Amino acid sequence: MYPRLSDTIAQLKWDQFAGEERKAASQLLIDFIQQKVTAGQPVNLNFICTHNSRRSHLAQVWAQTAATYFKIPYVCCYSGGTEETALFPQVAETLTAQGFQIFTIAEGDNPVYAIKHSDNAVPMIGFSKKYDSPFNPSTEFAAIMTCSQADGGCPFIAGADKRIPLPFEDPKVSDGTPQQTQVYEQRSLQIATAMFYVFHTIRL
Repeated sequence: MYPRLSDTIAQLKWDQFAGEERKAASQLLIDFIQQKVTAGQPVNLNFICTHNSRRSHLAQVWAQTAATYFKIPYVCCYSGGTEETALFPQVAETLTAQGFQIFTIAEGDNPVYAIKHSDNAVPMIGFSKKYDSPFNPSTEFAAIMTCSQADGGCPFIAGADKRIPLPFEDPKVSDGTPQQTQVYEQRSLQIATAMFYVFHTIRL
């Protein structure tokens, strides 16, 4: 892990993960991952929110990072939306500030980013897409709904082994305000804590 990212991770208190409701939802994800790990099968996770622009990307990046941190093998994390827009720039800025290296692969209305947690890591690819995009797995994955709108609007995800609601408040509420940077940082850390809580429980 890059040094600044290691410093960010060191500040997370995943062992003090709060909230019984969130713990219960997280347990569904833990059970899915543990079942796959125990069986020696790939762990495919698709994090879904409405626009695939904020929370789903944060969850994808932090889940993949947590899997690497705890040395959980064969984990591949994806993200998608109920519609395609673009990764909101503040998300990339927030992850960069927290220690990730991010490079723009393609410009345009829907830029494509490479996101790395360490020099020799395979880059995570960040861009907005629908949850059933060919870029994402079509079968044998868990669909994790990171917003209540996507959760309510997509009662069925074709091909998913499991559908898990794990919503987070949208940092979009702060867009254009003096609090924007702080709100995005806090939401990123909240999602990071949740993902590290999940993966720290997995036993090899």
